[in-house]
Amino acid sequence: MLVLFDHGTPRTLARFLMDHHTVAEARSRGWQEVGNGELLALAEAAGFEVLVTTDQNLSYQQNLKGRKIALVVLGKGQWSLLKPHIPKIVAAVNTATPGSFTEVQIPFR
Repeated sequence: MLVLFDHGTPRTLARFLMDHHTVAEARSRGWQEVGNGELLALAEAAGFEVLVTTDQNLSYQQNLKGRKIALVVLGKGQWSLLKPHIPKIVAAVNTATPGSFTEVQIPFR
């Protein structure tokens, strides 16, 4: 799958997805300042199938019905907190389907 990382998603996470997915960053495409609705539209138009983000409000702000892109929302963006939960994150990306929303809870410890 073609996976897009929003600006808050740690780059290091890409290492764990690259065996089965192609990963790109929103900032590398000049999309770091784009609003959420426009980001989803740009990502879909570019063929992205999954957006990985730390923006927990995105699911409340955007209607995913009819969308081609899936959202995987990470509960935290700090790498040290994410690292122990890599298997859950990878599983969420692997099972994402068009228009789906998955939140991966990341506790503070």
